[in-house]
Amino acid sequence: MADPFVTFLEEKLDAYLDDLRTLVSIDSGSRYKAGVDAVNDWLENRLTKLGFTVERRPQSEFGDDLLATLPGQGHGRILLLGHSDTVFPPGTAAEQPMRIEGDKILGPGVCDMKAGLLTGLYAVEALIELGYDDFETIGYLCVSDEECGQRHAIPLIRSESRKADVVLTLEAARENGDIVTARKAVRWYTVEAFGRAAHAGVEPEKGCSAVLALAHHVVALDQLNGVCSGITVNTGYFEGGSHPSVVPDYATMRLDLRAFTQWDMQVLDDTIHRQLAQEVVPGVKVTLTLEEGSVCPPMERTPAVVELEKLAQQAARALGFEVKGASTGGASDASYASAEGTPTLDGLGPVGGLDHTPDEYIVLSSIVPRTALLSRLIVDILQREKER
Repeated sequence: MADPFVTFLEEKLDAYLDDLRTLVSIDSGSRYKAGVDAVNDWLENRLTKLGFTVERRPQSEFGDDLLATLPGQGHGRILLLGHSDTVFPPGTAAEQPMRIEGDKILGPGVCDMKAGLLTGLYAVEALIELGYDDFETIGYLCVSDEECGQRHAIPLIRSESRKADVVLTLEAARENGDIVTARKAVRWYTVEAFGRAAHAGVEPEKGCSAVLALAHHVVALDQLNGVCSGITVNTGYFEGGSHPSVVPDYATMRLDLRAFTQWDMQVLDDTIHRQLAQEVVPGVKVTLTLEEGSVCPPMERTPAVVELEKLAQQAARALGFEVKGASTGGASDASYASAEGTPTLDGLGPVGGLDHTPDEYIVLSSIVPRTALLSRLIVDILQREKER
C-alpha cells in the first residue's frame, strides 16, 4: 500500500518544482535586502495560506526574519528552522537560471537552502491535507543572515529553540543521503606579532623577526590537529614583512579552531593561548584577538539526538530507504538551537551538494522521499511527546 504522504507529495511535485524555480530566480544574497525580502514576501504569503500566523521581524540592513506559528489540537512543539539568504550576489540568478540535468536540479541557492525551505512547507501541507493536527504548535523560523559573519538573528534562534521540544533544520542532506547529528564548534582568531625592524644585511642582530616568531607558532599549533577526535587548527591566512632586506617587525595570521564538544573547544582554546604566550623569538610580542561573530557552539550528539536519529531511521525504513546520522565540521543555525539544550536534527532537506558554487545542486528524485520523511518524522516525534 502506498504511503499517503508519498502519494500526496508525488501529486505536488510539479508544483514544488515551479515554486523552486520561483525562489531560485530571486537573488537573495545576505547583503541584498530587497532580494531577501522578496523571498520573505513569497514565504509569508504561502505560510499564511497554510494557516500559519506570521510575525515579521523587520531589519534595516538585512532582510527581515520570519517567525510563523501553526496551532494544532494536541501536544508537542516542533520548530522548523531555515534561512532565506544565499552567498550569491545580485545578477547571479539571471546568469545561472535553474535548470534540470538528468536527476540533478542546479541553480544558485537551490541546495543552500531554497529547496529545504520548500520541503518544510510541503511537509506541513501534507500533514494538513491528511488531517493531522495532533500537535500544540509547529513553528517555521526563517532567518536572513545565516551566510554572513555579522549576525542579528542568533538571539531569535536561541529564544524560539528554548520554547520547542524539538528543532528540525531544513539544510540539505549530505551528498550521500546522511542527515546531520553533530556539528563542530567554531572560533576564529587574529594573531599579531610585533618585533623590531633592522637591515637584514648590515645589522640583522638588531632585529626581532615577527615572521619567524609566528612561523614557530604555526608549526607548534599544527601539532594540535587530532590530539582529540575531531579537533582541528588551521592557519588559513599568514602575512608579514615588507622587503627581503628588512627583518620584519610585524606579521599576522588568522586561525580556525574546531571541535565537536564545548569541553574540547575550551581545552583547545586554552592550549593555544598558552602556546602563543611563549616568547619563541626574544623581543617579539604576540597578541591574540577573537574575531567578532566567529564563535559558533557545537551541535553535540547527545542521547536525545541519538533518539531522534533512531526515529528518523525508522521513518525512512517505513518509506523504503535508509538514512544514517553524520558528523560534520561545518556550522549551521542548528548549532545555536542545540546550544539551548533542545534536541536538534539537521540535514532534513533534499539530498544535495556543492554548496556556494556554480554547480550547487539537489537530487530531483530525493524531493518526494525526503519531504515525506520530514512529515513522518514530525508525526513520530509528536506521538512520542504525547506518550511521555
